[in-house]
Amino acid sequence: MLARIYKPAKTAMQSGRGNTKEWLLEYDAEAARRIEPVMGWTSSSDMRSQLRLRFESKEDAVQYCQRRKIPYKVVEPQERRLHKKAYADNFRYNRAQTWTH
Repeated sequence: MLARIYKPAKTAMQSGRGNTKEWLLEYDAEAARRIEPVMGWTSSSDMRSQLRLRFESKEDAVQYCQRRKIPYKVVEPQERRLHKKAYADNFRYNRAQTWTH
């Protein structure tokens, strides 16, 4: 029952950084998922895999795990790299890739 504490990345459908400020605590799966033969749904007997707790800070999530004696693993978020670009760079003469119509 190892818990994973991480800060979620923004989804591909978002242009902003909404829902990425909180830290999440999720449990690793203990039981494998299986396909139910009658309906074809994916199911699992592990109820903790459905649990997802939100915290305002990493320290709050770590304290929660320590109080409840839950083994945990903290996954640090990757630094966001910004590439400064200008629209005029698309029409630059010395581009690496030639632009054609």
